[in-house]
Amino acid sequence: MKGVLFDFSGTLFRIESTESWLRAVLADAELTLSELELTRTAQALESAGALPGGALPSQPLPEDLADVWKVRDRSAELHRAAYTGAARQVPLPDPRLYDALYDRHMAPAAWRPYPDAADVLGALRGRGVAVGVVSNIGWDMRPVFREHGLDPYVGTYVLSYEHGIQKPDPRLFRVACDALGVAPEDTLMVGDDRRADGGAAALGCGVHFVDHLSVTHRPDGLRPVLDLIS
Repeated sequence: MKGVLFDFSGTLFRIESTESWLRAVLADAELTLSELELTRTAQALESAGALPGGALPSQPLPEDLADVWKVRDRSAELHRAAYTGAARQVPLPDPRLYDALYDRHMAPAAWRPYPDAADVLGALRGRGVAVGVVSNIGWDMRPVFREHGLDPYVGTYVLSYEHGIQKPDPRLFRVACDALGVAPEDTLMVGDDRRADGGAAALGCGVHFVDHLSVTHRPDGLRPVLDLIS
């Protein structure tokens, strides 16, 4: 393999917990909820799938929102509409909080890299392997990589909303391989979503899956990638 493509959320980075997300936004707005209310509200937001990078909705979405949800990663506008729409299913003490919650999830402080991410990316670049990130997303996560010191290892970012194409469409992986300058058959796609990231196989890429676990429960899930490249 001459190139490796990584997914972002659940692969290289993990979003903060729903409760931490809600606490941060309430603090910025100088609003408070009782601990019981906060816990219940966080659970309701999680069930609604309101936190990008968090749990998927555990209940059916309203029909109009469901249509947006299916294509949410094709543009920044659709992404915001989908997630703020999901959040609006949960009552909050101030209507401004819905957009504030969405904005919070884009902050570098809301994300943590997996413990082995820097070592694995650094080792790949040290071996001369081209490294890229290909993600279904509606915003620019490059500042997250810069803030956490991982940007120097990444040669290209291919983000669905910038191309109007979302995984598993093979066209997005083609863009990524072309950007790396590596043929698909010489490229490995690493991700946590078997359907979305597995779409790279249709192009001829190798595919390796990691478990979508918390940062503390997956300290070395990326290290097998180094064995696959050697």
